[in-house]
Amino acid sequence: MKVSDLVAAINTGVGVGFSASAGKADSPDVDIALVERVKAGDMAAFDALTKKYRERLYGVVYNMLSNREDAMDVVQDSFIKAFSAIGSFKGKSAFYTWLYRIAVNKSITFLKRARFRRFFSLDNSDEELAAPDIVEKLSENCGAPRKLILNELKEKLNEALQTLSIKHRTVVVLFEIEGLSHQEIAEITNASEATVRTRLHYAKQQLRAYLKDYLK
Repeated sequence: MKVSDLVAAINTGVGVGFSASAGKADSPDVDIALVERVKAGDMAAFDALTKKYRERLYGVVYNMLSNREDAMDVVQDSFIKAFSAIGSFKGKSAFYTWLYRIAVNKSITFLKRARFRRFFSLDNSDEELAAPDIVEKLSENCGAPRKLILNELKEKLNEALQTLSIKHRTVVVLFEIEGLSHQEIAEITNASEATVRTRLHYAKQQLRAYLKDYLK
């Protein structure tokens, strides 16, 4: 069993802070048109971009900060930053990767400044949405109730994620939770694709070692 399977077992549906759309933009041309309108002073166009990406951005930030109020503040700061820097967006990357980069950098700054090393919380994910095959198998193997097994999975996954550095947690969140590609993550984190792959590989090794009893 892979680490991603364990994540899916807890979050087959979309829990708090998780993105149903995997953070992907479905209409880049529309985004570019809206950005050009914002540059021309159209506030309604920026409102449209905010509404489109607010939930997705919140999912990324919440998964990094594990605190709703902090996540809301950072998301708000990210949109303020995006608005003030919209003139620097040249369209060389998708608008959403540019926006994600701002949010990720804001989150990392927040974590460093506050010495905040917690990880994203799965406390409120709906246990009915968990992948039944994994949870049921674990439940049958140890004879424990399904709800107890699910709670244990959440706790152990949280403990494992806590051991990761900010950089490694970031790539896990963007890859496993947001479903972004290595190229997209590279653009967001201002790193090479090779670095992203290395960080992801290392992070998965660390998670597998910590969760070895659940990944058999």
